[in-house]
Amino acid sequence: MTGGFHLAQINVGRLKASIDDPQIAEFKDNLDAINALAEGSPGFVWRFTGEGNNATDVQAFDDPLIAINMSVWESVAALGAFVYRSEHVAFMRRRREWFHEMDNFMALWWTPAGHSPTPEEAIARLATLGRLGPTSEAFTFKTPHPAPDAAHPPLPILDECA
Repeated sequence: MTGGFHLAQINVGRLKASIDDPQIAEFKDNLDAINALAEGSPGFVWRFTGEGNNATDVQAFDDPLIAINMSVWESVAALGAFVYRSEHVAFMRRRREWFHEMDNFMALWWTPAGHSPTPEEAIARLATLGRLGPTSEAFTFKTPHPAPDAAHPPLPILDECA
């Protein structure tokens, strides 16, 4: 864990149908449970929500089918444990049922502790990763960068859902 910095993340996906379409129902119906799992996970700090308990009503992109998810964690290891070693992984493995494949869908970056990123900030980090590849400005689990105040770099976390 770092003292002055936390790990922010954005992941986006283009839904195969609108969030209210029956094809997406199983995904939508499990959002509260997965969000509660995240909030109860060690190292969780914050997550972005819209009018409800999730961000499915937030249109951060011109395309209304692109869903956004953002959160902040104490460390790469804490977020990695939630993503790849909790009940969340079962939904990750099924993502192709609900979402189209995207090349650039997730970015991580360090943010000052106590800061909650805006969608605009997070989308800019995602674009930076797409443009430059992994840097200290935006990176992935496979290519983590240390927090500005870290004594040691974090270990890579490989996608266990591929």
